[in-house]
Amino acid sequence: MGSKEVPMFYLLSLLMGIMITIMVAVNGGLTGFYGLYTATVIIHVVGLIIISVAVFVKREKFFPGKYSWFLYLGGAIGVFTTLANNISFGRISVSAIMALGLLGQTVTGLFIDQYGLFGMKQHRFTKDKLIGLALILAGIGAMLNSFEMLAVSVSFLAGVAIVMSRTFNAKLADLTSMRVSTFYNYFIGLIVSVMVFLILGRGEIVFVEFAFSPSWYIYLGGALGVCVVFLSNIVVVKVSAFYLTLLIFIGQVFSGVVVDAFISQAISMRNVIGGVLVALGLFINLVLDYRRRSSK
Repeated sequence: MGSKEVPMFYLLSLLMGIMITIMVAVNGGLTGFYGLYTATVIIHVVGLIIISVAVFVKREKFFPGKYSWFLYLGGAIGVFTTLANNISFGRISVSAIMALGLLGQTVTGLFIDQYGLFGMKQHRFTKDKLIGLALILAGIGAMLNSFEMLAVSVSFLAGVAIVMSRTFNAKLADLTSMRVSTFYNYFIGLIVSVMVFLILGRGEIVFVEFAFSPSWYIYLGGALGVCVVFLSNIVVVKVSAFYLTLLIFIGQVFSGVVVDAFISQAISMRNVIGGVLVALGLFINLVLDYRRRSSK
């Protein structure tokens, strides 16, 4: 990996974080209009249409071959992430959702890096990174301004699911292409979200009474999701799971502060302080890694 490539992948990771925050807020608006399960189906329908057009234009095969079954689980796991974020939206702040998701992602990312799980490159955690990790955890704690058990629990588990989903999608992209992998993410995700809707969400809406919201932007969640999955397929194999998680979060937290300020007409200093602590912890660990590589 060239020295110029690393900053580019870091910037893409930050961009993913910003897009995820906007996506959570937009999907929350869709949920408020249609209901949780119906909104999840709509998000996947929009995403599937967009990525299907992209695959068709590039004349790629939609079903190129058979691979390990677990590589197709990214979309199914992603349904849970969408449901979890939509459940939490409105119960706790957007920034708190991001912070708890970060905690879940951090724990999962450290395990994947430490043991090289799912065929990913191994990045062992060393004791000298404990200071940076302590700052990161302090930043997460600073951002939690409320504790509703359901929202807190599902937001943490959503973080775990995010890492698992993007890891499987990236491995599938290695075997096929980024567009085909993204297609499967939404294809499988739509199947699962429809099944969940039929089991749990039939009371939300009668399709003969289906109406469109005048707030057109609430339908953009699926399109933003396609961009996030596509970018994820690029950077997952280039950046360690731990650092990817933190870089995405830094993008999320500061854009989350802006979203929360727009919604509540106030800026939370807790979230700003938390974001600064996380960024500082990440910076310290990156510097330690750079010195270690330079000394070899």
